[in-house]
Amino acid sequence: MSPGDGNDDDLYGGTGQTRTRLPDGGQGDVYGGAARRPARSSSRSLITVVGVVVLLIAAIAFANRGDSSSDSGDARKPDTSPTAPTGTKPVASGFAHDKQGAQSAAANYAVALGSAEMFDKSRRHAIVDSIYAPDVAADRQASLDKVYAQEAFLSSIGLNNDGSAPSGSTFVSRIIPVGTKTTKFAGDSATVDIWYSSLFGLAGTGTKNPVSESWFTNTYELRWTGGDWRVTGFQQKDGPVPVGRDQRASTADDMAKAVEQYGGFTYAR
Repeated sequence: MSPGDGNDDDLYGGTGQTRTRLPDGGQGDVYGGAARRPARSSSRSLITVVGVVVLLIAAIAFANRGDSSSDSGDARKPDTSPTAPTGTKPVASGFAHDKQGAQSAAANYAVALGSAEMFDKSRRHAIVDSIYAPDVAADRQASLDKVYAQEAFLSSIGLNNDGSAPSGSTFVSRIIPVGTKTTKFAGDSATVDIWYSSLFGLAGTGTKNPVSESWFTNTYELRWTGGDWRVTGFQQKDGPVPVGRDQRASTADDMAKAVEQYGGFTYAR
């Protein structure tokens, strides 16, 4: 909604046109209901009408000039894409202490936990510590370290033993939330389902694990602690899965460029 929405009717009289009400003498002449006034009075009336119209036009022009000056100010700002990576990590915390806040938290936490950064040990530890409740974070950290440290697991998805992508390849792991719902809520605890699509794989020439799309529903158990929602439990199931369209897959180069050029989002219900 633009800043001027809802005010156009007030500015333009509610019709989108400018209407001028003539003095009584003019109306009498038009409709034949009054005698003709002396020429001098008609001249004064005409001057009055013209003056009103000029003032009205000037007011509208001033209002439009204010809008255009605002636009020109925006035009002077750097030409950047709103979805381009900024280099500054968005803050996904401080959610409202209600159902809506719990859903927003679950969506943003799912994005972080499903990101490629989880394959880097230091980044994974930072993510888990900020998302999980303090009393469960340590155990969850240890479990995840075991999974991400397995060479067989990393090799199966085409990554090096340290979780990095092979030279010439770009690792893609992204979650795109489609919707959320609160299934349980009791003040300081909530259970939230999040339905999402996932992009996962390697963008690179000759890769055996190309980027593919999957659909899942995650269930997060959340607890209000330390002034924010924190994860205490997690489950995942497949689907719902939509019917795929007959679209040609992009090249590995196009996919790698897309990942580099398009940043992610924070989500709010």
